[in-house]
Amino acid sequence: MVARGNFRAPRLQISRALLCWAHRMSSAPTLVWFRQDLRLADNPALKAAVDRGRPVVPVYIHDDDGEGDWPAGGATRWWLHHSLKSLDADLRKLGSRLVIATGESGTELTRLLSATGADAVYWNRRYEPAIITRDKAIKSALQADGFEAKSFNSALLFEPHTVQNKQGNPFQVFTPFWKHCLTLPVAEPTPAPKNALPAPSDWPASVELDSLKFLPTIPWDRDFYDAWQPGEAGALARLKEFAREAMADYADERNLPAKPGTSRLSPHLHFGEVGPRQIWAAVKSVGASAGTFPPSNGARVFLSEVGWREFAHHLLFHFPKTPTEPLRDTFADFPWADDPGGARLRAWQRGQTGYPIVDAGMRELWATGWMHNRVRMNVGSFLVKHLRLNWTHGAAWFWDTLVDADLAQNTLGWQWTAGCGADAAPYFRVFNPMLQGAKFDPDGDYVRRWVPELAKLPAEHIQVPWEAPAEVLERAGVKLGETYPKPIVDHAKAREAALAAFKQVGKDG
Repeated sequence: MVARGNFRAPRLQISRALLCWAHRMSSAPTLVWFRQDLRLADNPALKAAVDRGRPVVPVYIHDDDGEGDWPAGGATRWWLHHSLKSLDADLRKLGSRLVIATGESGTELTRLLSATGADAVYWNRRYEPAIITRDKAIKSALQADGFEAKSFNSALLFEPHTVQNKQGNPFQVFTPFWKHCLTLPVAEPTPAPKNALPAPSDWPASVELDSLKFLPTIPWDRDFYDAWQPGEAGALARLKEFAREAMADYADERNLPAKPGTSRLSPHLHFGEVGPRQIWAAVKSVGASAGTFPPSNGARVFLSEVGWREFAHHLLFHFPKTPTEPLRDTFADFPWADDPGGARLRAWQRGQTGYPIVDAGMRELWATGWMHNRVRMNVGSFLVKHLRLNWTHGAAWFWDTLVDADLAQNTLGWQWTAGCGADAAPYFRVFNPMLQGAKFDPDGDYVRRWVPELAKLPAEHIQVPWEAPAEVLERAGVKLGETYPKPIVDHAKAREAALAAFKQVGKDG
């Protein structure tokens, strides 16, 4: 009996140790690393963590250095502050909270794993070149240390590495890209957690959101609060309103900047407050009631704009040099114009070019952090073709001033405008700001709102104030060169110079 007892005691101790280890493992938390997926619904990383049945620790890490050459600009930092605040409030309704850290992402994740006893980190993928490199290194390091590290897709309908043309190469033209994508299945979005999120026994320390100083000290953002409602609730409300009121007429009214004909979902999409699968499902739901999908031509065109976003990420993934270099190598030698002291660039940035539709757009951008897409094409064309300034100047300004500043879309948009990227506009397409204003802002309402010094001009003169008779200008209180600038370049001469410059680099349209 003694020998038998001596034999069993170690086994009992080992069993207890195994049980204790198993208990610790079964209750070890999961870190959910939030980035540009600041929502609870259709969030695969969060859902996987909840399904794991362990405590969940939501984490956001502020890591400017990890963003490579593209840390968040001023306008996006404003949005990020309010979106994180909203996410934390939504998590607290579920008995959870957002833990905020600052520093190098890999280091902070390792620290939080130790502080919480977590054994896994889940996150949703991003597709910027620097982020891909960083995330791969973090995943490899975590897995090498014995942690579970998993990533998921929440940002796109179709991940870039899954889409290729018949030759097995990436697409470089949008129409065949989107036509191919429309043959692929789209997963249904998943709902937000309904029950309280399982919480850890002890919460790790969190940095105060205000200490990150995302909000400006000089209140250039005062108009942002009237224009936007950051956060998941604002995103879903905006999607619902658009689907109900504007989507059917989107094909016609999306080009009219004075009307609320666009979705204005771009910043919500950028920060992941709503996902593309949710947008697809919302359009599909409208189509179900109409008996067709898409339910209208407006819905079809709107979905193609979602496709343009997908195309932008496809190109950035496959051509990572494009944020700073032209996709078309021949464009590297384009003869950009000199701008001594940056005077013309500053005039463009401040909405003081003397071309009303251009100035209205640039002022809308400064006041609200957003610009109507039709006007974006006009101000972009004006910078690279009328002023013949390098498109990277425009991309940098948009990056700092847009609340929807997205590296993939910003890059695609500017390279399209400049004619040096995929699916680019032909070099001979130089937007005429006078005709564009007359066509898409015929009554001048958009210009009147954002260029109030011209508000009293009649519609026939508001897009071309330098052509108005002296008495008309006097009645409207306009003094060209004083209350409103004269055009900083002549349209006809600028167009001729741009076309000549494009021909020098062998553009074939």
